[in-house]
Amino acid sequence: MNKHLKHWLVGILIVVGVVCIGISSAGYYFYSMAVARGKKTFINNSNAIKKSDPLYREKVWYRGTKKLVWHETSATKHLKLVANYVPASKQTKKTIVIAHGFGGSSDKMGEYAGLFHELGYNVLLPDDRGAGKSQGNYIGYGWPDRLDYLKWIKQVIRRNGSQSQIVMFGTSMGGATTMMVSGEKTPKQVKAYIEDCGYTSVYDEIKYQAKSMYNIPEYPLVPVVSGINYLKNGYTFKQASALKQVAQNHKPMLFIHGTNDTFVPTRMVYPLYRADKGPKRLLLVSGAKHAKSYEHAPALYRNTVKAFLDRYFH
Repeated sequence: MNKHLKHWLVGILIVVGVVCIGISSAGYYFYSMAVARGKKTFINNSNAIKKSDPLYREKVWYRGTKKLVWHETSATKHLKLVANYVPASKQTKKTIVIAHGFGGSSDKMGEYAGLFHELGYNVLLPDDRGAGKSQGNYIGYGWPDRLDYLKWIKQVIRRNGSQSQIVMFGTSMGGATTMMVSGEKTPKQVKAYIEDCGYTSVYDEIKYQAKSMYNIPEYPLVPVVSGINYLKNGYTFKQASALKQVAQNHKPMLFIHGTNDTFVPTRMVYPLYRADKGPKRLLLVSGAKHAKSYEHAPALYRNTVKAFLDRYFH
């Protein structure tokens, strides 16, 4: 082989190797930011409740109310999961299962627990794997969690009886989790779903966040991070599709999204709503930012949720 050609090829291989190492390093860094368990600097981690908060009463009620602690084992990886359960003031067979958002936990869902408690329901608030008091070193974005929530739902039926009636509710990642559950074979006791600002798929959301938060293009980083996630956690981001799951759903679903959402862009709700096969309603809250629809328009939110539940939750 020509000496110059040999040097040229070695040079190319070195450059390719450096690029691959760089992409791999960037992939693992982005994985640690987006998937690995830990406090997220771009999420509000404060537990302070301000008196000026429109939902102050609900949040304070949840913080102070007596909670029963339930336990479950995750559907995969044999993790110990924890949930808070608050029975209704008057005995009822109706329970709302509440799924929290990215970087959050059941403690961040007090206003929703308060809303459903005021409406007369039992509430169950699990900590997802990798969150709160539950075990796990990664955030599942709703995909492995959908199978965990099926186990929580079955535990509600076991504890409260076969006459149980259940609605699942979630915001942000919890909204996506709710939609992902809807595409599974669910017990007859599950009557409806309410999703608030969930994303179409994990791939779409991480692609969007890479661009909006870091100005990083989709290729090659997002597929690399998805590959790392597959090796570590057993699924790709494209597999984790709320859009494909709602297309399998035939039970009633209420879709909620703020029109000023720049974290899970408002445009994602339209294909989700169109894909759903069951009775459905779409509430767009004008001017509301991400996961702020209830705070932005409390009366509208409460009345819409109540009307939906009154119609489908007998």
